Amino acid sequence: MKAAAFDYVKPATIDQVIALLQEHGDDARLLAGGQTLMATLNMRLSEPQLVIDITGIESLRGISVQGPVLRIGALATHTDIEFSPLVARHAPLLKAAAPHIAHRAIRNSGTFGGSIAYADPAAEWPTCLLALGGTVVARGPKGERRIAADDFFTGLYSTALQPDELLAACEIPLAGVEHWFGFSELARRHGDYAIVGMAATARREGDALHGLRIVLLGVDATPVRARQTETLLEGRTLDLATVTQAVASLRSEIDPLPDLTNTPDTKRHLAGVLLHRMLPTVASATAATAATA
Repeated sequence: MKAAAFDYVKPATIDQVIALLQEHGDDARLLAGGQTLMATLNMRLSEPQLVIDITGIESLRGISVQGPVLRIGALATHTDIEFSPLVARHAPLLKAAAPHIAHRAIRNSGTFGGSIAYADPAAEWPTCLLALGGTVVARGPKGERRIAADDFFTGLYSTALQPDELLAACEIPLAGVEHWFGFSELARRHGDYAIVGMAATARREGDALHGLRIVLLGVDATPVRARQTETLLEGRTLDLATVTQAVASLRSEIDPLPDLTNTPDTKRHLAGVLLHRMLPTVASATAATAATA
């Protein structure tokens, strides 16, 4: 199939983008990396009257430290994040997750902001942003506003962005020396959508975790925090009994949606497998930190 006819414009400023969004509303679509939009256009899953190409707006690019946060511009590519020294130092979860995203050609073109705004529940970046307690920076006719990741993903492919708003950047708290993270996913083959994935972050104190955030991808219409399991693990020493309880807790609190090849029970089991593999890394990370101190 070929895309339905549409008009194309490439504005030079964010204000011009916002004006076009105000004028055209839901009949407009933003083009960033195009890795999702071009496919949906060609399959006629999306038939906008206007495509707004934002790739010429330099202020939407870049990765920088701004005070207590790492700011990632909407047009930063997956590859930019994968090889950024700032990301490796201040948000290592993102560096760990990047190689799981599709294949190199897609990582070279696809953008962080596009992934967050599209809000695919099987995508890595929305899951990581939620696990990191990040914030979305939106620009609209009333100026800039910040939306916590916990409030941003509202449903299947839907977010808290207003029709006349643009996702300009995301901000992530800087990781400290006590920061612990884990990322893993299970897919039929590398580059496929994950059957189930998991991102987790916490403050490490010995073999215990505090402020734990466990987020699952591929199990529901949005990335899902395992809040019951987070509470169970808060401040506890991660011995075998605790890990076993946590796995049982996780499997009991999630209600996965099936996909074309996997049942809810399969996804529930695999989520437990990922957690069981991930939690013991806390002790090994503690030992490595002590060895280099």
